[in-house]
Amino acid sequence: MANVATDAAGITEEETEHMMERNCVIEADNVASSIDPKEMRAVMLAGFGGLNKLRVTKKTMPEPQHGEVKIRVKACGLNFVDLMVRQGNIDNPPKPPLIPGFECSGIVESIGENTHGFEIGDRVMAFVYYNAWAEVVCTPVDYVYKMPDKMTFQEAAAFSLNYVAAYMMLFEVANLREGMSVLVHSAGGSVGQAVAQLCSSVPNVTVFGIASCSKHVAIRDSVTHIFDRNADYVQEVKKISPEGVDIVLDCLSGEHTGKGLILLKPLGAYILYGASNMVTGETKSFFSIAKSWWQVEKVNPIKLYEENKVIAGFSLLNLLFKQGGCVRVKTVMDKLLSLYNQGRIKPVVDSLWALEEVKEAMQRIHDRGNVGKLILDIEKSPTPLMASDSTETSEAGEEEEDPEGDNDNKERMPFIQ
Repeated sequence: MANVATDAAGITEEETEHMMERNCVIEADNVASSIDPKEMRAVMLAGFGGLNKLRVTKKTMPEPQHGEVKIRVKACGLNFVDLMVRQGNIDNPPKPPLIPGFECSGIVESIGENTHGFEIGDRVMAFVYYNAWAEVVCTPVDYVYKMPDKMTFQEAAAFSLNYVAAYMMLFEVANLREGMSVLVHSAGGSVGQAVAQLCSSVPNVTVFGIASCSKHVAIRDSVTHIFDRNADYVQEVKKISPEGVDIVLDCLSGEHTGKGLILLKPLGAYILYGASNMVTGETKSFFSIAKSWWQVEKVNPIKLYEENKVIAGFSLLNLLFKQGGCVRVKTVMDKLLSLYNQGRIKPVVDSLWALEEVKEAMQRIHDRGNVGKLILDIEKSPTPLMASDSTETSEAGEEEEDPEGDNDNKERMPFIQ
């Protein structure tokens, strides 16, 4: 009887293995047949609001129009402006649903009519007017640049917006020269780190970095002096440089505008390039907007004249997409790529995230936890618990919305490198 039982068990095991192998083949065939070559994955913003408005869904793949390049995306950049877009905290945003994102890197898959300068297979990075957070994008050829051979796709996605913005503010708006001093807010962020690296390319430039205490150890070697954003950094800077600084780069606004103007030397330049103080919660806060507006120093032109101070604003996205700045940006990009090839600048990548982890990635930016750039890596596999929170799971294939307020009750996954 024992031998019979053993033989039966052996037969059952063999049959089970055979069935499993057969099922795997059938399942693989079903998955392959279900993939529509004309569809792509994309992050969709269903409406302005919290993280629950984001979903990874399938969309029809775009095709290049006249003068456009079609790119098979490998990596996308996440920026603080993307949080403001999600909340509806920017002027004249497109009507949702929309695909967020303004920069990506990848491989040229095809080109539209009368499109010159690129070939299929070229490794490129590109600016995109929205629609970047997808497996495929199409964008005008004027916004596309060839990547250096040694640059990775992740580095390329961390390069375009941040380094071009940093370069133009420092050298084209403020005219940075040898021996000058620069104060930069959010020194641990992607623009802040780009500013620090570009300042190091000019002799004897002093960089005062303002950042959260938790980032000081990570960024202390990239700046000359570092201070806590919540401390009285005005007095600390004046202890080192009683006359003040030549350039202030402010992405916060609010009360920091007045502090920046106080610190400016004669002929110094204060440049506002963001207003992140308006973002305090997961959704748009009219109180935070009003508070930030109220705290902004009311500028008197006569006082600027008397004190020989310059106040300016800079928006790379507006310059590119609304003010016809492509030629100027291309000139800057050529200079930046030369610096990269010389090994003088290199993007700082904080972390890589799958498309399905976009909520967690955005939360990390919101918490000001990143040092350098967060990247959506198209080929990265998501952590299962994260994927279930951001991906469509409806059997009918329809997008499922989280109930309002549920987001606050979900346990968030820890930071993943």
